[in-house]
Amino acid sequence: MNYDREPFLIMDGNLMDQSPFLKLGRWQWWLMVATNILFLIVGQAAAVLLGRFYYDQGGNSEWMATFVQTAGFPILFIPLFLLRPSRKPETSTSSSTSPSIKLVALLYFVLGLVVAGDNMLYSVGLLYLSASTYSLICATQLAFNAVFSYFLNSQKMTALILNSVAILSLSAALIAVNEDSEVPSGVNKGNYFLGFICTLGASALYSLLLSLMQLSFQKVLKRETFSVVLEMQIYTSLVATCVSTAGLFASGEWKGLPQEMEGFRSGRVPYVLTLVWTAISWQVCAVGVVGLIFAVSSLFSNVISTLSLAITPLAALIVFHDKMNGVKVIAMLLALCGFCSYIYQNYLDDVNARKMESQSQSHTHDIEESHHV
Repeated sequence: MNYDREPFLIMDGNLMDQSPFLKLGRWQWWLMVATNILFLIVGQAAAVLLGRFYYDQGGNSEWMATFVQTAGFPILFIPLFLLRPSRKPETSTSSSTSPSIKLVALLYFVLGLVVAGDNMLYSVGLLYLSASTYSLICATQLAFNAVFSYFLNSQKMTALILNSVAILSLSAALIAVNEDSEVPSGVNKGNYFLGFICTLGASALYSLLLSLMQLSFQKVLKRETFSVVLEMQIYTSLVATCVSTAGLFASGEWKGLPQEMEGFRSGRVPYVLTLVWTAISWQVCAVGVVGLIFAVSSLFSNVISTLSLAITPLAALIVFHDKMNGVKVIAMLLALCGFCSYIYQNYLDDVNARKMESQSQSHTHDIEESHHV
């Protein structure tokens, strides 16, 4: 593995040992990673703000808010067809190592169910919390991911990572006990606590989902093309969308959608546009998330997601005039410190990896010289 070209690949060597990304030049790899980072940050921030706008303007359907988080998946067929490589005749070796269709279908079905449950928890959380409070609580997903990555993806635990976990946990605790936290109109203390628990649970489930996706790339799919990223997102979103659609009808919330559209304060057209752009934003974010899992690791994907969540409160302050008291500011700074702790650990790993690579190349060169002599 050439760590000199891909600085962050050391976070998950097992996944990337056979990856075609190693064939990319340094600038090509960084361009691909930067594009996925942009997708994740912009998509997530836009989706959270639009979701809060939906509730603020009179929307109240939790299942509709869940539905739009995955319903935009058909637009991913466009890049899927554009990026799909030409088919080559499969050798007997490659055929024998390919997973069965039943196994892949079962994998996508289970992951899709997890996605649907996670989206529902996020919808409930965003209903009862302001956008800034919601985003700060979601930053705890990095701490959860450190634990799941350790057990499922063989991610090593260091002092810096443990420090980051502690800092992020403290950040969430400050939000939980903050008596001055701004809550949306009509939300009582009980609903606020429910929103906190649902958002915290969603963050844990989301972190588990990322680790399971990474494990799936490693152990089951084993196909090293970017199309597998899009396929996973499409088929898991299809399952999640079917589940949320069933929930929308089973709960009876679909009956109130016409009245919800009529009562939307900004009007009918903004109501539809809000839902459409929310769906598109979540899919842009999801491509960035899964792309970073495939190209780097679930841990790095969550690091960038946490960075976006630290930025979102500032956007909420501008868009919704969310109240930023001292406790929230401290919580946001702690979240940023936790993020920096992770990044610094990755930097140290990269430096060590480069030294090992340099020593290995030097040793190989010495052996070759001795043979020549």
